[in-house]
Formats: sequence, structure tokens, C-alpha cells
Amino acid sequence: MRTEYPATRSPYALHVVDDGNAIHYSAVSRGTPVYAADGTEVGTVDQVVDNYREHILDGIVLRTTAGDLRFVDAPEVGRTAERGVTLAIGPEAIESLPPPESGPGSFRPNVGGGRLSRLFGRSWKRD
Repeated sequence: MRTEYPATRSPYALHVVDDGNAIHYSAVSRGTPVYAADGTEVGTVDQVVDNYREHILDGIVLRTTAGDLRFVDAPEVGRTAERGVTLAIGPEAIESLPPPESGPGSFRPNVGGGRLSRLFGRSWKRD
């Protein structure tokens, strides 16, 4: 006869966040939850900053749970997934991150616009 034991939480078990499959950083959308290295939610994605000339991630602008904006540099981003971004730093390091630099707005192509949109200069949308 086999005895079943109730599942107990081990003090050595790590908190695991089910954030889905890994995705390319450019597919991460605004409002995606951001988790620290220990699994605690520290905010949401406000903007993904792309180095478009080299096609690499420059960093992520994080809106903290307190409402502040912080810039997370690319080496501190551990994983980008369908339902979350996991950082390689702990929650205590979030407050020491710098605010994002003010710069020009980011734009994306207006794929729904037709020939008239291109003619009148509306072929780009502000993010």
C-alpha cells in the first residue's frame, strides 16, 4: 500500500513565476508585469528602449508599484516572456535605478494608413 503525504512548502523552494514562453524583447507590450529576481512584482513595463541601429535591447522603462519611472539597463533584464519580464536584480535595487532620460518620443509605423496617410505625412504613429 502506497502512502500519500500532503504537499508541504519547502523553505528551500524558490518562488517560480509562470510568465509563459520566452519572447523577443520587441514583442513585450506596455503594462506587462515586471518581476525582480526573487519573483516579487516590482512594477510594469512603460516602454521598451531599442537600439534600432544595432537591433539590440537598450533597456526597459519600468513604472514601479509606487508610480515612479525607472530605467532598467539591458544587462539587468534577465528574461522577457509572454506574461512577464524578469529582472536579474533584487527588489531592493529598484529604488537605486536612475529615472529614464527625457528624449524624443518613440514612433512606430502606421500600417493601417493608406496612400493618403503617407502623402500627408501620417505614416508614423506615436507610441
